[in-house]
Amino acid sequence: MFNIAGIGLANCSVVQSYKSCKNTVPLHKPVKIILGIDPGTLVMGHGIIAVNGNSMELLEMSVLKLSGKKDNYERLQMIHQHVMLLVQKYKPHEFAIEAPFFGKNVQSMLKLGRAQGVAIAAAMSAGLPVSEYSPKKIKQSITGNGNADKEQVWKMLQHILSLKEKPKHFDATDALAVAICHHFQGKLPVTVAGSKKKGTVMNNSWSDFIKKNPERIKK
Repeated sequence: MFNIAGIGLANCSVVQSYKSCKNTVPLHKPVKIILGIDPGTLVMGHGIIAVNGNSMELLEMSVLKLSGKKDNYERLQMIHQHVMLLVQKYKPHEFAIEAPFFGKNVQSMLKLGRAQGVAIAAAMSAGLPVSEYSPKKIKQSITGNGNADKEQVWKMLQHILSLKEKPKHFDATDALAVAICHHFQGKLPVTVAGSKKKGTVMNNSWSDFIKKNPERIKK
């Protein structure tokens, strides 16, 4: 069995032996659902968004915890099963995943590459188009700074989707960032959740946000 540690935006329910917490606000006729994955050998994050015209909503953001006591192949099987369950539950139209960064530890890179490959294989077996983004590209897309840290990425995600409760694992927010980054690649301007002015969009939002919140940017 495997478990998921998630973020509760409204209500949390137990589904098929794992904990699932999602935004229960209904989204009418979603144009596109995107599944974002932050691959990992011990913790894998996922974020699922629904895009409807100029608006965007979070459906679920959570993580899959993998026991280090299990062998590598058993963990790979769990990753594959987990992605398949998410696909069956939310029926996403597109799949996006973070590319492994190049580190000095060859064995760690090999294991992470396998985890990513298994997740991609699960998405492809479901007929989903797959897109891959580097960590730098994702940070640049979300914050305007390719060297932003995880806290800065989370703060911007809060701004975009009006999120309040901080998840226990940044793997979940990283996965959400992957999904939003993918959407931003060829989107129309997205309405900021909670905007007071009707029709307010994300044009030039990065520079505006930084000007209004200079303390959130590390120098």
